Amino acid sequence: MRTNNKLEIESVIAESPAAKAGLRRGDILLSINSSPVHDVIDFMFNKGPDELKTEFMRNNAKNTVLIELENDEDPGITVKPFKIKICRNNCIFCFVKQLPKGLRRSLYIKDEDYRLSFLYGNYMTLSNLTHEDRKRILEQRLSPLYISVHTTNKSLRNKLLGNPKAQDIIKELKFFAGNKIRMHIQIVLCPGFNDAGELKNTIRDIYKFYPYVSSIAVVPVGLTRHRKFQLQPVTKDKALESIEIVESFQKRFKKKHGEPIVYCSDEMYIKAEKTFPNLKEYGSLSQIENGVGMVPLFISQSKKISIPKVLPGKTNFVTFTGTSFFPYLNKFINRILEHEGVNIRVVPVENEFFGQSVTVTGLLTGRDIIKSLCDNADSCEILIVPDVVLKEGDNVFLDDVSLSDIEDATGLKIIVTDGTPQGFIDTISRF
Repeated sequence: MRTNNKLEIESVIAESPAAKAGLRRGDILLSINSSPVHDVIDFMFNKGPDELKTEFMRNNAKNTVLIELENDEDPGITVKPFKIKICRNNCIFCFVKQLPKGLRRSLYIKDEDYRLSFLYGNYMTLSNLTHEDRKRILEQRLSPLYISVHTTNKSLRNKLLGNPKAQDIIKELKFFAGNKIRMHIQIVLCPGFNDAGELKNTIRDIYKFYPYVSSIAVVPVGLTRHRKFQLQPVTKDKALESIEIVESFQKRFKKKHGEPIVYCSDEMYIKAEKTFPNLKEYGSLSQIENGVGMVPLFISQSKKISIPKVLPGKTNFVTFTGTSFFPYLNKFINRILEHEGVNIRVVPVENEFFGQSVTVTGLLTGRDIIKSLCDNADSCEILIVPDVVLKEGDNVFLDDVSLSDIEDATGLKIIVTDGTPQGFIDTISRF
């Protein structure tokens, strides 16, 4: 359901079409080309290619301006974020519920918002959609959507979600597929619940909605040491079993459709101590932000990248990563070290904050990084920080430790990189 939140302009770029039309920060947008706007999606949907007849409120008075655009240019407006729809489920594996106290407030928000799913690829369970929400998704073609299914067994799914009133997910998928809305599906594997035979049944059921279900990702449940519900972790044997199930479906799907459709996350292969599939097997990497194909992409890029014959040799660099990615990053860094005079060290950081079972780089905290560097950065001068550990648009870690805090604690100068092989080469080449 569309909210009645005011769509307030947060900023207007100087000399932009919106600025020239007279719009200002703080104006409340009411309609675009005679269509009401309630959030940024409405704004995007109703934006015409040539001109925007814009009705807005300023100082309790309605006004109308015409924003003229050339060649589909951006009007130059940023609007304030909409109020997020909160998840009312009580999932037994919810990562947010496994967080300790003392982190920044935004980390405790459990979103269940189809708008975030469309805009940013956030996963939702479809458990709080209204008739108006569904109608809007179809009218504005909000596709693709990213959906957490976990299992198609209704009673089991309701138990996993901690919500006895959750809708039948099969009916939901059928509705969206019937209306040609594309979907990317996530299955969080919880041993003893939705694994083995249940996993087979779930993949089989979801596949019925192909091609509108465009991909299915199977990811191991993430468990921190702060969890209250005692779930079983995904062990090596369970990871191997799950990969075997997925690969059996992949063979069938590739033979029939030319693509695997269902994938295991990188973490599943790491837990299984099994070689990743070739990068080409991941297709368009539609669930890379869910950790599906991220490591194979890095491996592929690192093999293809051309390392300059001459690299600066006077600076001593150090970088860090989570323990699961360490072998892959270290292998690439060793290639760089083959060049005479280059000095760069990789430090694997144990996650003491969340627990050592959490091994991904993106969940490392500033405190754990400082602790690891204190004993492993002797004689180093520059710390290369992968941007995945930082809050987007800001220079702070999950525990609100800032980059300047790291500099003060370690005495190292900090350079942020995108974490790609080329990013590391570019960073080193600057010195």
